[in-house]
Amino acid sequence: MAKKSSSTTKSKVKYSKKTYTYWYESMLLMRRFEEKAGQLYGQQKIRGFCHLYIGQEACASGAITALEKDDKYITAYRCHAHPLGLGTDPGAVMAELFGKKTGTTKGKGGSMHIFDKSRNFAGGHAIVGAQIPMGLGMGFAEKYKGTKNVCICYMGDGAVRQGAFHEALNLAMLFKSPVIFVIENNGYAMGTSVRRSSNVEDLYTLGEAYDMPSFPVDAMNVEEVHETVKEAAERARKGDGPTLLEFRTYRYKGHSMSDPQKYRTKEEVEEYKQRDPIEQVKRTILENELLSEEEIKEIDARVKQKVADAVKFAEESDWPDGEVAFEDVYVEDDYPFVKE
Repeated sequence: MAKKSSSTTKSKVKYSKKTYTYWYESMLLMRRFEEKAGQLYGQQKIRGFCHLYIGQEACASGAITALEKDDKYITAYRCHAHPLGLGTDPGAVMAELFGKKTGTTKGKGGSMHIFDKSRNFAGGHAIVGAQIPMGLGMGFAEKYKGTKNVCICYMGDGAVRQGAFHEALNLAMLFKSPVIFVIENNGYAMGTSVRRSSNVEDLYTLGEAYDMPSFPVDAMNVEEVHETVKEAAERARKGDGPTLLEFRTYRYKGHSMSDPQKYRTKEEVEEYKQRDPIEQVKRTILENELLSEEEIKEIDARVKQKVADAVKFAEESDWPDGEVAFEDVYVEDDYPFVKE
């Protein structure tokens, strides 16, 4: 496993200028998008549930650079950032949060159900743990078809209490399915800390019961995320089966927009902000002169404009008509295995 980097020493360049630039710009887009979403939620332009990814951006960006174009992604309901990192139009994501017809799921899914088939992003799932057996199935499908593609399946630390988690890990090892199971351990299942809900605080060790390669990851460090996901993907592509990674991360905001966050201290939040993943990458870029201060400012301005354009697109988009609620319920294509 990669060693954790220190925030007090100069960061060395491990990867290309292109990779660091992608990490910075993609994570900054996620951050600014989520900040704006939180603001719009307060203005009641976004309704329903809304779970922000602020602080966890490295979990998505580091994995995306470690995987290949045809690999598959699936996650839980904290799902705005992953498609943004994959290249989904921010306007379509914002429109979905608004419930507009131009959204990624035509305004029917909202914050917790962002999908983008063109980016191999299979959602956004609101039922806790529901995506885990789905991720297993997506990985098994790739093996069945004879591809070298893998599926990365994200879940929160609360989801590991679901029986489906253990069933999926068991079958994944049995079938040697090419799946990377990722626990985004931000310390709290809603408002309950890990130490108050289980005798096992090192969540990665849960995979060891199934003889699955399982590792902890400093997910405030995008480089370590990239390295561990790449290693897991290489094992899967060789036919060695799944991996369980515990991404030790942190969310700066509450579980959802309705969360008063009384279960943790301001000091705890500030401590994690000292290891902010975006600032770590920015420091590496500047210290090693990969980009100038002026180029960083240009990226900042470009991201700000993208978010502003996304909001404008969502504001100006039309609401869906009522009758479309009955569309897309069933697949209309003919199934070759069904005979009349």
